[in-house]
Amino acid sequence: MAETGLPKIQTQKKQSGICEDDSAKPVKAQTIDELHSLQKKKSAPTTPSKGGQGNFATIPDDDRRKQQMESISASLASLTRETGPKVVKGDPSARKAETPRAAHASNNHPFTPTFAVSDSSLKFTHILYNLSPAELYEQAIKFEHGSFVASSGALATLSGAKTGRCPRDKRVVKSETTEKELWWGKGSPNIEMDEHTFMVNRERAVDYLCSLDKVFVNDQFLNWDLENRIKVRIVSARAYHSLFMYNMCIRPTPKELEEFGTPDFTIYNAGQFPCNRYTHYMTSSTSVDFNLDRREMVILGTQYAGEMKKGLFGLMHYLMPKREILSLHSGCNMGKNGDVALFFGLSGTGKTTLSTDHNRLLIGDDEHCWGDNGVSNIEGGCYAKCIDLSREKEPDIWNAIKFGTVLENVVFDEHTREVDYTDKSVTENTRASYPIEYIPNAKIPCVGPHPKNVILLACDAFGVLPPVSKLSLAQTMYHFISGYTALVAGTEEGIKEPQATFSACFGAAFIMLHPTKYAAMLAEKMNKHGATGWLVNTGWSGGSYGSGSRIKLMYTRKIIDAIHSGSLLNAKYKKTEVFGLEIPSEVEGVSSDILDPMNMWSDKKAYKDTLLKLAGLFKKNFEGFLDYKIGKDNKLTEEILAAGPIF
Repeated sequence: MAETGLPKIQTQKKQSGICEDDSAKPVKAQTIDELHSLQKKKSAPTTPSKGGQGNFATIPDDDRRKQQMESISASLASLTRETGPKVVKGDPSARKAETPRAAHASNNHPFTPTFAVSDSSLKFTHILYNLSPAELYEQAIKFEHGSFVASSGALATLSGAKTGRCPRDKRVVKSETTEKELWWGKGSPNIEMDEHTFMVNRERAVDYLCSLDKVFVNDQFLNWDLENRIKVRIVSARAYHSLFMYNMCIRPTPKELEEFGTPDFTIYNAGQFPCNRYTHYMTSSTSVDFNLDRREMVILGTQYAGEMKKGLFGLMHYLMPKREILSLHSGCNMGKNGDVALFFGLSGTGKTTLSTDHNRLLIGDDEHCWGDNGVSNIEGGCYAKCIDLSREKEPDIWNAIKFGTVLENVVFDEHTREVDYTDKSVTENTRASYPIEYIPNAKIPCVGPHPKNVILLACDAFGVLPPVSKLSLAQTMYHFISGYTALVAGTEEGIKEPQATFSACFGAAFIMLHPTKYAAMLAEKMNKHGATGWLVNTGWSGGSYGSGSRIKLMYTRKIIDAIHSGSLLNAKYKKTEVFGLEIPSEVEGVSSDILDPMNMWSDKKAYKDTLLKLAGLFKKNFEGFLDYKIGKDNKLTEEILAAGPIF
């Protein structure tokens, strides 16, 4: 015992006489900053680029960075400068010196203002270029109020005042070219603006972005078909937007990024800054503007990320038909034997549920192209609704919500950060954006052979459409152009009847050309490759909403299975009255009684009256398309009209 009363510490010695010590050598750093610098290692060496004569020639890193910065600076050029702003790669908050030295600037920033010198032209704009999800998490949590890491590992964030798209604020420049090519007028989603007004808004967006210390730049691709992919550049002010587009577009490899060059289309997302409401064509502080001649899109006054996704979809609806490629708002999956099916349907029809099948590979959930090589997904990710999401109902989506996923406008526990997907406090339109690789049965690359089946889904709350019917080509075009489903009305003011809704090509808000153009292309491809069209009702049977009952999901799945297997092609069919639909006499695993909707109605007169009512709604909706003629003899238009209801 020592004098203190504590036992004496016995030190064990090795034979060498040195005490055992498991400590490591001191780090080779003199300051805390040097220590932090050791924490991060440089990324893998850059891959060689093709030289001018087809050989691989290594471009020095400094020259490659210089070319990248020149391209980005050119994208940010405005009307008041002959060239783009001074740009430097990297996060300003990570730099000791806010303003680079002149020598540093001359090495990395080839552009200097030549006239109209302003404060903004004297500063450097820091470019955060193609950051990784981890880096974007850091940026969002550090600098964007309302960004948190959820318990699942996803980034939970807010889109500001706008929690959905603003279709009434969408504008498209009407030029000599687009005036002839695009769909204008009644029913069209394309609201015109002139070139001058677009440039005013572009200048406003670019000046705002250049006034910031830093902007995020994503260079990515659209379309998994390598022969027809599109290079897109997204310039944005928020890490949330950059991570969202990282997920939704196709992510380039390091080699593809080095050879990226000039983009085919550029988005300027200045959504935190409003448009000037006194500018011509503006009706609010929000404006989402397209200039297809310049290949540019400008966003002002909305931070909702879905505007970028659907803006690029609109671009593909314009560019792809020029190449005889059909752009489609659909889900797509493929069986083990290579049979591909397309699923069209508006919200509530079951498109996501039915196209997600563990026995089949998922090519994509929302946007596709059908070209000479088969089908291809336009996107690199999924954008799923989260309201009332549960592990039991949607296990694939639930499991995809992890690190790298963006959760929009969800509500979570302030302590545990567990998300309550039933909470609509911010909005009903809660969403999750994640890479398609997060889905276990995703087919990578997201391409497939020509479709065997084209399935049009409708949730008919009137209860008069059959659970399944086989369509002729003309009927497929008619119902594709119609894009029908029915919404169950609320109980306000005693309204109890279902409400029919029509969306041309099952995505009217995004198409650029007249719907009959896409319908004709669909019929041509179906005819060429032997695809069969089907109309599947996932709605009501035995009466309208309130008196009938919802068709069992089990029955609908059996119908879809019969379509995939090809057995439904061999069934016996009979034709219904009014709509002239071919309905099978039997489907394995499905009660034969429900296949003919009239059988399920006890009041036959009520059935006939409701059937005629729905037929009248179809006819009224289609009147908006009668002024458009296809071909010189108008024969195809007449065939489509004849395929509609007759009464």
